[in-house]
Amino acid sequence: MANVVSEGATARRTKSLRAELALKTLTSEPATSDRLRRVLEQALVFTGAAFAAVYTCGEGGDLLCLTESAGVPRTLYGLRDAYPLAGRSPAAEARRTGRPVWLGPEELAECADSRRMPAGDVFLAVVPLNEREGGCLVAVTESPGGFDSEDRECLELVAHAVACPAPAEAAHGEELPPGAFSLAMDTGRVEVGDDILRLFDLGRSDFDGKVETLLSLTVPEDLPSLMSVVEADHMSIGERELEFRVLRPDGPPRWLRLRGRLLPGGEGRPARLVGTVADASTMRAGGVTDVTRVQRLAAALATAGTVRDVSQAVVGALRKPLQADRIALAELENDRLVVTVLDPPEPEAWPELWRLEWRTEWPDAPVRAMPTLAAALREGRAQIWPAGTGLEPALAEVGPGGLAVLPLSAGGRMAGACLIGWDTPHDFGPDERALLTASAGLAGQALMRAHAFDAEHELVGMLQRTLLPRRLPKLPGAEAVARYLPATAGLEVGGDWYDVIPLPDNHVAFVIGDVQGHSAAAATLMGQMRTALRAYAAEGHPPDVVVSHANRLLLELETDLFATCAYVDADMEAGTAWCVRAGHLPPVLRHPDGSVEIAEAEGGPPLGVLSQADFPMTPLRLQPGTVLALTTDGLVESPQADIDDGMNRFAEDLAAVDPAHLGLVADALLTGAGRSDDIALLLMRYDGLAVRPLRESWTVWRVPEAVRHARRFTRRTLRSWGVGDDDIDAALLIVSELVTNGLVHTDGQVRLDITLVNHRLRVAVADSSPRTPIKPTSIGWEATGGRGILLVEAMSAAWGTLPVSGGKQVWSEMVLGR
Repeated sequence: MANVVSEGATARRTKSLRAELALKTLTSEPATSDRLRRVLEQALVFTGAAFAAVYTCGEGGDLLCLTESAGVPRTLYGLRDAYPLAGRSPAAEARRTGRPVWLGPEELAECADSRRMPAGDVFLAVVPLNEREGGCLVAVTESPGGFDSEDRECLELVAHAVACPAPAEAAHGEELPPGAFSLAMDTGRVEVGDDILRLFDLGRSDFDGKVETLLSLTVPEDLPSLMSVVEADHMSIGERELEFRVLRPDGPPRWLRLRGRLLPGGEGRPARLVGTVADASTMRAGGVTDVTRVQRLAAALATAGTVRDVSQAVVGALRKPLQADRIALAELENDRLVVTVLDPPEPEAWPELWRLEWRTEWPDAPVRAMPTLAAALREGRAQIWPAGTGLEPALAEVGPGGLAVLPLSAGGRMAGACLIGWDTPHDFGPDERALLTASAGLAGQALMRAHAFDAEHELVGMLQRTLLPRRLPKLPGAEAVARYLPATAGLEVGGDWYDVIPLPDNHVAFVIGDVQGHSAAAATLMGQMRTALRAYAAEGHPPDVVVSHANRLLLELETDLFATCAYVDADMEAGTAWCVRAGHLPPVLRHPDGSVEIAEAEGGPPLGVLSQADFPMTPLRLQPGTVLALTTDGLVESPQADIDDGMNRFAEDLAAVDPAHLGLVADALLTGAGRSDDIALLLMRYDGLAVRPLRESWTVWRVPEAVRHARRFTRRTLRSWGVGDDDIDAALLIVSELVTNGLVHTDGQVRLDITLVNHRLRVAVADSSPRTPIKPTSIGWEATGGRGILLVEAMSAAWGTLPVSGGKQVWSEMVLGR
């Protein structure tokens, strides 16, 4: 039993022994400007930390300043450049007490900087350095359980091995080392070593000592990142590293790597940037520590919104530097791996088993089908198998020359796995292993964020799809089509909407609008505005009243968002329309002769801005063949184009298309459209009614013989239309009942409307009461009323009620000659 315990203890200490050996190897080498960084990277390799940094005392002795860091950007965890020694930060506490500080999520929540840290299980370790260094080592991890006992031992070994040599810098009067430079931040004068001049293809006699001379020889696209280093306002205390390209008179640009540190000035001395520049084009990614690639990956993952974006960023950061032949990234969904990216994508580049079993570009397979992979996922650490290792065929053929499996975990959950394979035997160096480990941690966290983002995006997208019309209604004398394109930038749905609302008397309302912002709140408010406009329109209000009511409703919702809207009420019988704009783009009309007009429609303010706002109405003329186009600013406005120019271009595109096929017109107008914002497009082609209805109206006065006057008006009108006597008698009975109900049960004006179209007669009586007449369920012999509605129902092919401007309209339809 004692032997078993001894063997277990030895196994647990294997990691700390390997870390001690690696650190001894590093510290025994001659001191270089990047040794501190290489030491810190061992904390990432052996403890699974996502970030490690060294803080040392500044010149004044009252601050702990960031000296060097490795891993993801410190800003992801809210860490600062400097901490006051007299403050209550964990770094200051470890420095004052000389004892390590180990903090979990609960303790970190009580720290002053907790609001700067991300949500989730984050663990912080602060280990003091020796008295000579007078600083501390800071490490952060998101691994489940934080730093265990062996991780803590490894961090203490790293802290013991830390040395902080100043960057290569010449003493006063001495010559700079060949690969070093010293830049005075106040004058821009720079001293450079001979090796740097050689990399820039400059002779000593050709260099004037100005930093602008060197910057002029770099590739223009790399200047912004270089300027962020050489401008003092953008440079913080601590070391920076970046790669840039320098132009060459013959051949492609040369990659150079700059490492520098800003030294603060004082006592008449200017602040200086000192460091080294080396040739990066000759460095093998697997033979040197390439923290720059990890930082680039972190930057790419910070902007990756979807799972596929994350996968492509990982493939782009790993395959070429590692000289891998193939790489696959797969999500873990329940017990199955769902592959999101295969690189290269050609099926013949992958094992035959993959092609036979998975068959598609996005294959999936149960984890249990690959026990070796399942074991790696359970352990949660990067696994490397050299050439010749006995693996199951599904894995062995991915990397016959070597296979690396990176479990992608974050927050205690396994998000997926990354498989990297080589065809020829591959030697895995220590720096390459560090790159794989750091990349796995970054990719796992990004994948979890992308999962949450995709779920939210799908939820909001489904919300918007349900709030927009599923299909447009069939219109009398017109055809309408609509298109909606979500933005491809930002990946959040917006508040663009459209609607087509059939109204009584062959009127149709065409609505398009845009709620401010791109979020679930914007999509929700869009649904509310669309519903409100439809409800106000159905009540029979004129267009300006409809928009005014919507404005008042939006103000009462007490939201910070506003909305724009264009509302067009078209009379399909008369070929006329009224337009109301609330901060929205005007309609565009394509006339039958092919000419195009941007309607000069006077507009009001956006909805939800002013409580007392006017929304004037502008008349529009519709001739058969006229196309009415309504759109949102996403189609006509971009950072490169003014909105007026965009509207003119939109009008020109509308003039150039054939309006016979309205769907093709919509597709043509959207061709080549930018997708930085949502786009909604609504088109209507007015064809005119084949048969125009016959209409007459009568205002019923409240006099004793009002019903007799209404009957006489109806008889005279129907006879002039050629209606037979039998149908006239039935219509007179309906008119008598409806007019009587309007006079007896309501106050105010009563109006009688009669319409005849295609042998179908419609009688409608409007009054000022919103109460709908109720059909009685049963009538006794003694009842003196209630039979009128039953009589109307018996005489009608259909009947019902509609809200009209605060009142109602009771209507009845009958088929003539039935």
